[in-house]
Amino acid sequence: METRGKSPPVHEFNHHFLGKAALFRVTSVAGHVFSTDFPPKYQNWDTVDPMDLFQAPIVHTSENKGIVKHLEREAKGMDYLILWLDCDREGENICFEVLTCVQGVMKQPQSLVNIGRLQQTIFRAKFSAVTQKDIEKAMQNLGIPNEHEALAVDARQELDLKVGVAFSRFQTRYFQGKYGNLDSAIISYGPCQTPTLGFCVDRYDEIHSFKSRPFYCVDVVLEIRGRMLALTSDRGRILEKHVCDAIISSMVNNEKELVCKDIKSTETRKTRPQPLNTVEMLKLASRNLGR
Repeated sequence: METRGKSPPVHEFNHHFLGKAALFRVTSVAGHVFSTDFPPKYQNWDTVDPMDLFQAPIVHTSENKGIVKHLEREAKGMDYLILWLDCDREGENICFEVLTCVQGVMKQPQSLVNIGRLQQTIFRAKFSAVTQKDIEKAMQNLGIPNEHEALAVDARQELDLKVGVAFSRFQTRYFQGKYGNLDSAIISYGPCQTPTLGFCVDRYDEIHSFKSRPFYCVDVVLEIRGRMLALTSDRGRILEKHVCDAIISSMVNNEKELVCKDIKSTETRKTRPQPLNTVEMLKLASRNLGR
């Protein structure tokens, strides 16, 4: 494998594709290639009513012109394109952003509407982890990008832009001068940031209004044939001390023997851990952190 460049790097190697020897060229992007914004005439806060923004057109601008040129340069004259973006709606949207950059310079320019009628040159890889097994499986089951999922992201981006900018301008103007200690240079609003701020405030209030209470647990340690066995009461935490004392007293004063009714023995093997995808990482974190 040959690697050139640094940001982003390009990796080249020889392998087989569709039954033929092929030169693979692998590179990447850094998130979305394009962003949404209003045309210049809607940028002025003084002359544009926030309500007008909901009917205003939007434009897609390049987040990084260097990435666009990089994709055009590396895709020039290529026969096939395999898109390996994240397997969610955002990743699907970025697939079409990449296509916008490279379709015109491919050896056989092709739009997605022609796939199935002409020789397919654009493919989409679906994977859940970056392991050899998952990568090989994705290569054996290539599909095409999902335009509907990409359009759903376009709609969400337009809503975020229009709602966020319109409400930010409205509430900034509304609150300016009303409170002396308010930094009112800009009071931003966002469909995601504002509900998230609400969650944070609720959690902050919950933490500061919390009043701790002492609790008690019944833990028993038995010695069986020289081995220590820890037992925990299924009642968990007990808030009343006299209840806990009563349980302990009944155990101490009860001379009945403990009888083991069943013994099960199992053998398990723990394999070498694999790299985590996002879903498995969240499951593992929730399981171990008790959340």
